[in-house]
Amino acid sequence: MRSIVYEENGPASVLRLIEREPADPGSGEVRVRVVVSGVNPTDWKSREGSVRTVNGMSVPDQDGAGVIDAIGPDVTDFAVGDRVWVSMAAATDPMAGTAQDVIVLPVQRVHQLPDGVSFDVGASLGVPAITAHRALTMTEGWPDRLAPGSLAGATVLVAGGAGAVSHAAIQLARWAGATVIATVSSEEKGRLATAAGAQHIVNYREDGAAERIREIAPDGVDTIVDVAVTQNAELDAAVLKPAGTIAIYATNPGDRFVVDIRVFMTLNARMQFVLLYTIPTDALDAAVADITAALPAMPVGEEAGLPLHRFPLEETSKAHDAVEAGAVGKVLIDLAPGA
Repeated sequence: MRSIVYEENGPASVLRLIEREPADPGSGEVRVRVVVSGVNPTDWKSREGSVRTVNGMSVPDQDGAGVIDAIGPDVTDFAVGDRVWVSMAAATDPMAGTAQDVIVLPVQRVHQLPDGVSFDVGASLGVPAITAHRALTMTEGWPDRLAPGSLAGATVLVAGGAGAVSHAAIQLARWAGATVIATVSSEEKGRLATAAGAQHIVNYREDGAAERIREIAPDGVDTIVDVAVTQNAELDAAVLKPAGTIAIYATNPGDRFVVDIRVFMTLNARMQFVLLYTIPTDALDAAVADITAALPAMPVGEEAGLPLHRFPLEETSKAHDAVEAGAVGKVLIDLAPGA
């Protein structure tokens, strides 16, 4: 089988294609033939050095979708031929990343992909959707599970509404009944956020952004899903409702921000940091269950507000570079075109 590997941390040029034998699944494991792999910022950051290679070699990419082609002993919830999406594939096994033809995973990393839901959707879930779910379920007084109507009456502000996490956050919040405001930096990104389902768009680069948000939500917003708190802290403070939550899920190297303690203390605000790899297991399980239920409301593609950028497996380095360069939308790697 084909595998993309790297043997040292560094730029995308460290990635190379090799051939190796597929493994057989052990107890509690399944083997998945990957159709589409999804690339996220965490993947290039891990490759560059936030996560060291183990035993001299690693396979990148955490997310993907495909078909089970073998099951190990004691597996009862899956069968050969099941369509699945996978999450955190390489979180515990550096050789189980989805940038390869076949992966062996514990069943906890594998989730049913219903008929009618594309592999593109499946490969676009994982890191973005689970992160978004966590961000939307941490506000005091609101449910810790998402379902139709669970966020009815809530107002959610999604910062940077054209990214993969923000796209999932908009879709999940709308599915759960919230009013969604998205902040964007351009008319084009506003169009994408609207296509994802945001009812209100505010350009944060324009004067009066806080006032515009307050016109929509006079009492303030309940939850802010924030991609850049270093830049957004002042705006967040101006529009957050008392006892509201700022869910912070992204950072760049060297990012720092100063908290005006009196302002946020007066608001009784919660700053909830979100990192997929240290989310409690019960919260991960809840996210997977809720996301799977919401899949009919989570399309991808230009018309759904998440443009797709496709690369063959042999061009995985270009896919990583595209994500690192800030490609708007979702970067996918095709391993079985036409499947």
